[in-house]
Amino acid sequence: MKALDERFGQGIHGLEARWREVVGDALARHCEPVKLAKARASAASLEIRVDGPSASLIQHQSEEIIARVNMFLGHGAVGRLRIIQGPLRGSASRKLTPQTARPAPNRPLDAAAEKDLAERLAGLAEGPLRQALTKLGRKVLSP
Repeated sequence: MKALDERFGQGIHGLEARWREVVGDALARHCEPVKLAKARASAASLEIRVDGPSASLIQHQSEEIIARVNMFLGHGAVGRLRIIQGPLRGSASRKLTPQTARPAPNRPLDAAAEKDLAERLAGLAEGPLRQALTKLGRKVLSP
């Protein structure tokens, strides 16, 4: 078993399975490992997918990520990161947080509230402004 581990190592599948443990929760929410490209003469290159706006954060912490990955895969296993931007594969199954959760849809107003809103906007002429304000009023006043 030791000889096989030395020859093939944990690889990308082992890294994917334990990614959250390796890089931590904060970074794992924004990136995921994609491919481990082994080079003959030098350390491997780890390709990670990053959700768009987090790419600069990940780039800034690349040294730390490489160090953590090397602790998992073995000393000197990864020499550089290759960052690609795109949606994360596991993003649909990730637990929603208050920052990422969509707001609940507004329920329709009751008759009294709808009448009150119409009375407040009665002074406006029919047109796009009145429609926009009616829509806004319904969203603001909905329970």
